[in-house]
Amino acid sequence: MTPRKPANAADNNTPDHDTPDLDTPGGGTAPDAAAPRADAAPAPAVAPAEDGTQLPPDIASLSYEAARDQLVEVVRRLESGQGGLEDSIGLWERGELLATRCQQWLDGARVRLDEAVAARSRPDAG
Repeated sequence: MTPRKPANAADNNTPDHDTPDLDTPGGGTAPDAAAPRADAAPAPAVAPAEDGTQLPPDIASLSYEAARDQLVEVVRRLESGQGGLEDSIGLWERGELLATRCQQWLDGARVRLDEAVAARSRPDAG
């Protein structure tokens, strides 16, 4: 039988399903310490950035705000110095991907703003 989630999620120390686990580079659940990491297949890459960076689906689907919030959390954890070298490298790599996603959103917003300004400044656009 599956345990029921408490009515108030704040009473439960387990994270919500909507909140990715930042303990691992991919944001999923942490693997068993005895399981070798080399056996894990990398997530399929999607959403290439302008620089050719391929973003995994869990990052490519994030809104700007969600990517920014996760990036802030990654930076906080790196600055705390609590994790080991392997964890820190994984967090740094995830942070780079999150920063790329944020930049994609900002670049897209800039293009849309530039197009709107250009359309408004045309003599026949009014």
